[in-house]
Amino acid sequence: MSQPAAAPAADREARAERFLMLSQHDFRTPRWANVHFIAAELAKRGECRFFSHGFSVLSTIKGDPRTPIAASANRIERRDGVECYLWKTPLHPVHLDAPALRPIERLAFAAYRAFPSPVLARWIGEATTIVIESGLSPLFIALCRKANPAARLIYLCSDDLATIGCSPVLIEALRTSEPLLDDIVIPSRALAPSFERGDLLRHVPHGIDPSIARDADPSPYEPGLHAVSVGSMLFDRIFFEIAAPAFPAVTFHVIGAGASAQGLSGPNLRVYPEMEYRRTLPFVKHAALGVAPYSQARFPAYLVDTSMKLMQFAYFGTPAVCPHAAAGGRAGRFGYIQGDRDSIVAAVENALAAPRLPGGSVLTWAEATDRMLDPAAYADTKV
Repeated sequence: MSQPAAAPAADREARAERFLMLSQHDFRTPRWANVHFIAAELAKRGECRFFSHGFSVLSTIKGDPRTPIAASANRIERRDGVECYLWKTPLHPVHLDAPALRPIERLAFAAYRAFPSPVLARWIGEATTIVIESGLSPLFIALCRKANPAARLIYLCSDDLATIGCSPVLIEALRTSEPLLDDIVIPSRALAPSFERGDLLRHVPHGIDPSIARDADPSPYEPGLHAVSVGSMLFDRIFFEIAAPAFPAVTFHVIGAGASAQGLSGPNLRVYPEMEYRRTLPFVKHAALGVAPYSQARFPAYLVDTSMKLMQFAYFGTPAVCPHAAAGGRAGRFGYIQGDRDSIVAAVENALAAPRLPGGSVLTWAEATDRMLDPAAYADTKV
């Protein structure tokens, strides 16, 4: 499959930049991931639109993070300089995880791709740069290239599709669409083997928003020792079932773990619903230790580099405990074996005794976005 020639760089620069991001996140949700920070940076560089797909009644049943903004679905809204659209359909295709049902699965994905939202079709046609995030978005790569041959197509690989349990239909769509892309941006070099087109790979690590420092005070804690976990990705509740009774003098705060934390209780356990991103920052900064309780059974190697919670702990100098696979030999990370009491106790003890280390050298989101948009200008983007 040949790649249609993109418009010359000089022609693209002569036009006002119009960025379009395709994602299963939504810019308006309280929970922020890399795409939110990147979209906020793109809005400083031109017009930015954020199209969120893969949302239906099925999503609300599964506790999708976008459920709180479901009333805003299927209409264009502007939030902090970004035009947003949440495309809600009666149903959307999902991975059925049953080989016998694969033909039905293929038909469902094909139908979803064949009848895109009119807003998506218009926004694709008007974009100069389209950022396509991993997940369901690869389904639309061919549509983007066909509808707008002059646009620059950037695949933002936040996760490996097989690792996060995506349908084989999506994995195949990405593989066959690789030649249509201009750049494939990976936040960890460990993701490189996932792609056939090594010539398109650009290494751009996640960044940190330095403004978080001003939102991280005062401490939300009462006197005493406190540990905090933020987020639901690969959440392992067994860690807290072991650690909390073992350390009665430490109060463990579990924020935004969702259904995975239901029923988790104890005299020194505090479980919170999902919280707006900036409200979590004082918890992270002022904790005696952070917890990244990933389930090792499904732990991807690239998460050593891409875990935003571990990056935030490091930024604030908060010692962190996590499975050995996530520690990766990094300073300030104390590894344990999942489910092993002695290992977990040792990791927590070592973290509590560790000094607070100043945050290491890390890109800002502005610097990360610059590298995504112009990788040739930065030698460190080479893979």
